[in-house]
Amino acid sequence: MKKLIITALALAATSLGAIAEDAVTLEITGNDQLQYDKKELTAVTGQKVTLKLKHVGKLPKAAMGHNVVIIKPGTQVAPFAMKAAPAKDQDYIPQDEASKKLIIAHTKMIGGGEETEITFTAPEPGEYPYLCTFPGHFGTMNGKFIVKEKE
Repeated sequence: MKKLIITALALAATSLGAIAEDAVTLEITGNDQLQYDKKELTAVTGQKVTLKLKHVGKLPKAAMGHNVVIIKPGTQVAPFAMKAAPAKDQDYIPQDEASKKLIIAHTKMIGGGEETEITFTAPEPGEYPYLCTFPGHFGTMNGKFIVKEKE
């Protein structure tokens, strides 16, 4: 009986470990100086990713809004960001069909002191650019979402 209980506990622990590996929470902050605190975020293909964005500045969304938009590898960041500029009412997310197809995931636009999060599944392995699409922010607020092969 004792051996059976130990085996059951070992199986439960293994299952919980597998569940933990199938999900990851990534946190990133943006500030009033047009900076993210991270230039790289990492996940494993197929993982459930929860991306949390916190705006640690004080300025309101209208003056210094931030979001995180993850786009497909090879996407030209500047032209993509330029298409976002007129989309103020859509949190500066480009609305043309070609641009929408380039988006892997995006948070909503937030202002100082606010937080937001999204959950999505990590795509195939690769390096996916991410950026803030508030007008003019992409030059300094960008990085790489690195998706690794599942082991």
